[in-house]
Amino acid sequence: MSDIYLAIIVMTLANFFTRVFPFLFFTHKEPSETLKYIGKYFPPTIMTILIFYTLANVDFTTTPYGTKEILSIFITAFLHIRFNNYLVSIICGTLFYMLLLQYL
Repeated sequence: MSDIYLAIIVMTLANFFTRVFPFLFFTHKEPSETLKYIGKYFPPTIMTILIFYTLANVDFTTTPYGTKEILSIFITAFLHIRFNNYLVSIICGTLFYMLLLQYL
């Protein structure tokens, strides 16, 4: 059997089991306390990590003084306050930051 076929089989099984896993183990109508905790605290944690990642290597003493990063943080905060949706604010804020880095 060729290596490529073996890789395709492994990827297919991994994809199948990751999609079946929630249906096998989380069949209760009410989510567990662990899942509630993760659902409540994971999005703000991801946003905090993205902010620290954004500001990690910024030199505020030279031009442009972190303008791209600060602007991206404000856009992300605005989106979150406006829509109150972590997914929208994380994705749009990250895309805005990446566009600023590429084109300015």
